[in-house]
Amino acid sequence: MTTGVGTNNQEDALAKLSDMTGGLAPIEEAEFRARLEKAAQLMREKDWQALLVTAGSSMLYFTGTHWHSSERLVAALIFPDASIVYISPEFEVSTITDFMGLKSPVRSWEEHECPYSLVSKILSEKNITSGKLGMDEAAPFFVSNGIAKAAPDLEMVDGAEITARCRMIKSPAEIAIIQRVMDMTIEVHKATASILTAGISTTEVVSFIDKAHRKVGAAKGNFFAIVLFGEATAYPHGVKDPQILKEGDMVLVDSGCSVLDYISDITRTYVYGTPTERQRQVWGDERAAQQAAFDAISEGAAIAAVDAAARGELESRGYGPGYRVPGLPHRTGHGIGLDIHEWPYLVGNNDTKLEAGMCLSIEPMLCIYGEFGVRLEDHFHIGESGPKWFTQPSKCIDDPFGLNAD
Repeated sequence: MTTGVGTNNQEDALAKLSDMTGGLAPIEEAEFRARLEKAAQLMREKDWQALLVTAGSSMLYFTGTHWHSSERLVAALIFPDASIVYISPEFEVSTITDFMGLKSPVRSWEEHECPYSLVSKILSEKNITSGKLGMDEAAPFFVSNGIAKAAPDLEMVDGAEITARCRMIKSPAEIAIIQRVMDMTIEVHKATASILTAGISTTEVVSFIDKAHRKVGAAKGNFFAIVLFGEATAYPHGVKDPQILKEGDMVLVDSGCSVLDYISDITRTYVYGTPTERQRQVWGDERAAQQAAFDAISEGAAIAAVDAAARGELESRGYGPGYRVPGLPHRTGHGIGLDIHEWPYLVGNNDTKLEAGMCLSIEPMLCIYGEFGVRLEDHFHIGESGPKWFTQPSKCIDDPFGLNAD
């Protein structure tokens, strides 16, 4: 049996876990202020008149204000002097004021009024009737379309030029939080492997992962969980129906949680039982591709080169070429932070240069449809001394969590 797999019952595995969030510090007001100043500086450099960020992760990033997007416009207008004006339905003003990170004036609209006309009015009051308005790239079309109609002389530009530019470079405080949530999830992975037994369903395992994440301190449990057995492991985001575990199955577990708004995301693949030579070979090919990508990381290198390194390693082993299957059918990785997938993306056409503070996954999944798949996913961040893993990659197929002493 693979080391660490099938060694425990669910009750005992949960009992061994404990809250890991002690001493973890939230992002402070001074950092939100610094983020605003950086955005304002970029606006001045680009000659933008304002940046509108809608409810969701970008508004949270710049203002510390939690609010979920809906059909009603809740947003923040950020100006080149780093000031903010919030926009909210009138009946939500008291609530949104309570949720605010950075306190600032709120302008409101009643249910029968047009919120986009209110945006235009606020801008006009600041003598902004033309020029460039950065629009949150995650804003729904009805928002951008409504503002375009209400303020036709403004030029709408892609807000990602600022939002992504700011958000893809993590501060030490952000990296500390991400490190902790990754530490939490890798412990959940170990516990999950330990409770596997023939006959258990993927649905039962997902339920256990949720309980385990809560036990280590993630109050909302799973941010997500994908559990696949056997042939289903060949499909990156799973299949419609649950599976039942049997001896010799490949097992793929991809899960994460959220603490202080930052997200973890780790995948482990291993065998329930004794690996066959075929499973061993493919697993080794996947691990080699993950390492090849990591070895290609250096500050100033193009992100596309990292994807090319993983893909090239797999092609040298007979997979592909390109996105063809058997092989790697998707990008090599993604950024992570307040969103589980965010900038920058490890994909072949991305000429963005790697910089200190970037946090990304490396997960060049091998898919062999009709047989099985292997995904090993760990994240790294770039520091002063180069790239560093948040979690150590799997040691080997027989000991995926490195539990055996060398």
